[in-house]
Amino acid sequence: MLHACCGPCAIFPVTFLQQQGFEVSLYFFNPNIHPFLEFRRRMETLELYAEKNNLEIFIDKTYHINDFLRAIVFNESKRCSICQSMRIANTVTFAKNHGFEYFTSSLLYSRYQNHHEIKRQCEDISKGFGVQFVYYDFREGWRAGVESAISQGLYRQAYCGCIYSEQERYDKTMRVKRKLNNA
Repeated sequence: MLHACCGPCAIFPVTFLQQQGFEVSLYFFNPNIHPFLEFRRRMETLELYAEKNNLEIFIDKTYHINDFLRAIVFNESKRCSICQSMRIANTVTFAKNHGFEYFTSSLLYSRYQNHHEIKRQCEDISKGFGVQFVYYDFREGWRAGVESAISQGLYRQAYCGCIYSEQERYDKTMRVKRKLNNA
């Protein structure tokens, strides 16, 4: 079971896992994605990728933005960790309830997220479920995944999905403030 945030981020992990002998199924659960049209576009892109590549796919089509916001509000400094944990816990639960022996996540593909924290969360959350976490640093396939997404004509988004990252991506004043704070 590969938790996938979108089609482009699933490409390299799927390819790698298949090369390792895994039969890969995709799972879409991403309560963070905002606005709704972006959520739907990412979901549809993942469906298209799965169809083109003959992959089994499970999709939670419910727009869980309220759950995401309830968990994040007043915890903005920990938002990525909370968001990752929500998605990983849901994925492990789904995998357990549907008879999957293994799981991993396309979150491990991103060069922009805290890779070591995601790995630790996957290891910790999976312990009590009897679903084995398959770890690999999918970031090494970043360029190949991007090129494949472009060649397949898949929609590629410009931010992780949440309302906060959307603002950080498009609000120039936030980028300037962030640079000043990191200087």
